[in-house]
Amino acid sequence: MIPGLQIPGLLIAAPASGTGKTTVMLGLLAALRERGLQVQPFKNGPDYIDPAFHRAASGRWSFNLDTWAMPGALLDGMLALAEGADLVLAEGSMGLFDGVAAPGAVGNGASADLAARMGWPVVLVIDASGQAQTAAAVAQGLARFRPGVRVAGVILNRIASPRHEALVRTGMAEAGITVLGVLPKRAAILMPERHLGLVQAEEQPALQALIAEAAALMREGVDLDALLAAAAASATPAPMQRILPPGQRIALARDAAFSFVYPHLLHGWRAAGAEVLTFSPLGDEAPDPSADVCWLPGGYPELHGATLAQADRFRTGLRAFAEAKPVHGECGGYMAMGEAIVDKEGTRHRMAGLLGLVTSYEKRKMHLGYRSSTLAKPIPGHAPGSLLRGHEFHYSTILTQPDAPLAQVSDATGAAVPETGSTRLQPGGGLSTGTFFHLIASA
Repeated sequence: MIPGLQIPGLLIAAPASGTGKTTVMLGLLAALRERGLQVQPFKNGPDYIDPAFHRAASGRWSFNLDTWAMPGALLDGMLALAEGADLVLAEGSMGLFDGVAAPGAVGNGASADLAARMGWPVVLVIDASGQAQTAAAVAQGLARFRPGVRVAGVILNRIASPRHEALVRTGMAEAGITVLGVLPKRAAILMPERHLGLVQAEEQPALQALIAEAAALMREGVDLDALLAAAAASATPAPMQRILPPGQRIALARDAAFSFVYPHLLHGWRAAGAEVLTFSPLGDEAPDPSADVCWLPGGYPELHGATLAQADRFRTGLRAFAEAKPVHGECGGYMAMGEAIVDKEGTRHRMAGLLGLVTSYEKRKMHLGYRSSTLAKPIPGHAPGSLLRGHEFHYSTILTQPDAPLAQVSDATGAAVPETGSTRLQPGGGLSTGTFFHLIASA
């Protein structure tokens, strides 16, 4: 990015989850793209599904920005990824001020932290169903809650009738809140759900139709000119911080079972000169033997246990690779490196056997939250003693974990987490490692 170049931006946020901000985000990206604008999307927090939807709507890679996990230099340098864009749109997470209890790298992960740091005005998506003038009190409270966080206006969602709209508008006018758009209830563009949240973009055959529907809704209901005028210049971009790749040639599992890898890591690896060689375990493909390292990201292997159990070429090739070279797995990838996965019906499926881990999706318990990890053993790209920050989200439980712990792991409050990851040295000298958390950044 040209030094000193500033691109105007907005953060799309809400009082709570479930208000429709993802639909609004996708619709705005597509509607502005139709106008010929290049819009750079970002996502607040550790979500690894929404960025794929953003890319489908905008035509540009979307990247996570995380004030809890990312050091300031990395976070600020991410603005360089907006080079060539006319506008930045960042999607918030949960409610505007919702974050963890203890601050991390430069904040507690709340969307408000990101808006304040980057200087982006906030556009609130207000679900006005079941209320009228009270919606203005909610918007006014959010607008006044924290100095340094500026609310540019609201988009009113799920408006039932002209009378309903008039009442809500009256309340907003009295509160001094600008109404940038009004959207009716329209169930056709609701995104389907899955056990870990929204379905992945590549699993949604009607995605482009849903995006087109959302874009039409934005064109009809949102004053796009006023929205663009409300954007403010982002913080001055810093040079993009170098992200150390795990190897020069990286064999990366990539399919419907292994897709949760943060886009900023892939971009950083490639920017550092690494080559990423993708392969599909579900397609019974093995990692390229010429690679230096194999990386198995998270995903949904528990939904594909039978297919993975029958993928003999994948399993044999991975085991041969691991004899002398490092293999690292995150969450689902970690589970696939183990001895077995038990699915929701209680059926046991054999996995790669690089680690002794056995996990069960039959015995479900939610594990969710930020993770801070001090490595006891190395993982590709990070030496022992390194402090890593990441995020964990899964429902599987550990039945067996006989290998040595990989790290000392704690949550955002500093409390110890029993899911330490594990490590095993293979007979040929290759080191196999895995964690339940997804790496975001090193401290």
